Amino acid sequence: MTTHTLSTDGAELVYDVNGPLPPADNRPPLLLVGQPMDASGFRALVAGLPDRTTVTYDPRGLGRSVRTDGRTDHDPVQQAEDLHQLVEALGAGPVELFASSGGAVTALALVAAHPGDVRTLVAHEPPLIGLLPDADAAVRANEAVRAAYTSSGFGAGMAAFIAMTSWQGPFTEEFLARAPADPAALGLPTEDDGSRDDPLLSDRSDAVVGFRPDVAALTAAPTRVVVAVGEESVDVLTGRTSAATAELLGQQVTVFPSHHGGFVGGEHGYAGQPEAFARRLEEVLGA
Repeated sequence: MTTHTLSTDGAELVYDVNGPLPPADNRPPLLLVGQPMDASGFRALVAGLPDRTTVTYDPRGLGRSVRTDGRTDHDPVQQAEDLHQLVEALGAGPVELFASSGGAVTALALVAAHPGDVRTLVAHEPPLIGLLPDADAAVRANEAVRAAYTSSGFGAGMAAFIAMTSWQGPFTEEFLARAPADPAALGLPTEDDGSRDDPLLSDRSDAVVGFRPDVAALTAAPTRVVVAVGEESVDVLTGRTSAATAELLGQQVTVFPSHHGGFVGGEHGYAGQPEAFARRLEEVLGA
């Protein structure tokens, strides 16, 4: 692995290349993107793809990538421009791209803006709550997470987030009226450390969940777009947003092993099935 820094407008982006550039097998590099996760979350998946040249990076303001633009928000359009510059810096495009969660939202923005950058995009569980049939209720559920975090800190906010993201099916008045989730019952901290800058629980990622894909640009692009969902996620929030995204693009979801973090190893707490996930990813990219 070699580590590099790319200077962009307002950020120093740190990325890691695993394998030769250009790839020895003439396959395009495989770029792995998450949000708000940084490159460290892809270690297990990279290990499961030993024959591929993979590239991981820390989005601006996360991990090792320092912002100098004075902003704190995470904007998919801005991050798509970062990815465009990264693809150009690699000099081996168009790339193949696996993008998960908020990273999948950024990747959809990238393909719409720069369709020549990506040969195949696997967009894994993009959290586009505005596309849901129950979008208004989903927005209220998300606002309740924010309120818990703002009033009581990380533990309360994360407990509310877990309750929201594990709820099966559409959000109902019954769900919205439930008592706040107990962080202690989930092994989360009950003390408030005073910070309110978490990229998942604060307002910093509002532009991610509120993003609207450019359907005309995506369907006109030469890029093959695959919307993926974990088999354990089908009925929960990000599984349903995946189905809504796929429907918007006139396709059905492609099922992958495990859950929303199905590619991560045990070092991240809620382990997925990274080896099986890697095999499935190679199957889909090779299709």
